[in-house]
Amino acid sequence: MNQRYIEFALKAITIERDAIDALRTRINEDFVRACETIMACKGRVVVTGMGKSGHIGNKIAATLASTGTPSFFVHPGEASHGDLGMITNQDVVLAISNSGNTAEVLTILPLIKRMGAPLISMTGNSESILAREAVANLDVSVALEACPLGLAPTSSTTATLVMGDALAVALLEARGFSAEDFAFSHPGGTLGRRLLLRVSDIMHTGDRIPRVSPQTTLGGALLEISQKGLGMTTIVDTTGHMLGLFTDGDLRRTLDHAIDIHNTPIADVMTRNGKTIHDDQLAAEALNMMEELKINALPVINRRGELTGAINMHDLLRAGVI
Repeated sequence: MNQRYIEFALKAITIERDAIDALRTRINEDFVRACETIMACKGRVVVTGMGKSGHIGNKIAATLASTGTPSFFVHPGEASHGDLGMITNQDVVLAISNSGNTAEVLTILPLIKRMGAPLISMTGNSESILAREAVANLDVSVALEACPLGLAPTSSTTATLVMGDALAVALLEARGFSAEDFAFSHPGGTLGRRLLLRVSDIMHTGDRIPRVSPQTTLGGALLEISQKGLGMTTIVDTTGHMLGLFTDGDLRRTLDHAIDIHNTPIADVMTRNGKTIHDDQLAAEALNMMEELKINALPVINRRGELTGAINMHDLLRAGVI
């Protein structure tokens, strides 16, 4: 019996894969007209559908909204009881129905037409009422449902979802929608933090920056490193410009020589021209630099070269950049 489970699953996947492959020939003039209609829309794309088509419609609306096309889902049953007021003549309606004759969708069709909102349909029957009334019909018909009974929407819902993704991606490309635009729609996610968070948002500033003067002794510099807890200290001049850097790694190398930590100026053992990052750069860039250089902290400077902060790997971890 175990082998039969695998056979059933593979058969379902093959049927749904074939349904997706068949969509290639449906990317035609109607698809272009649907894209042009949405691109010309001054309002939002209102997606509607019943049952499983409604579930897929919810996902399509969410995908459109997160990729630069303002969109939301309206249940056709609720639309008949007040929610139709959410649709305006500035909107485009995307109605999904495998049969193209779903009663709840057809009920609101005359009202949509009367208000002047363009209708795009996504159906499995290009001769249906819904398909005929639309300015563009996206054909999502399938030869076979993966359900062996031919009853549960399986291949048909997969084809509809993929067609919705194709529509969203085509619109995304046409709008020149960028990764940063996507991040603005997802500020709470990891991608949003990586693409929106600047070094200046999470760096240590003011008295929390480890820094000493070039005349400070090596012992004094070690005390500063210990107190600030970033594993390094910067060495700055009187104008606030960084002259060098001294890290835990520099300390290990220094201890290989006979050096008096109480009398040796830090300027004698510091690393000159140490790596820095600008405060207006992305925090993700700081992460990439640390990983590439295999270091745990970076001094932060502004565009005038003045020391403005310090950042380490723990700051990036707390901010959710990692």
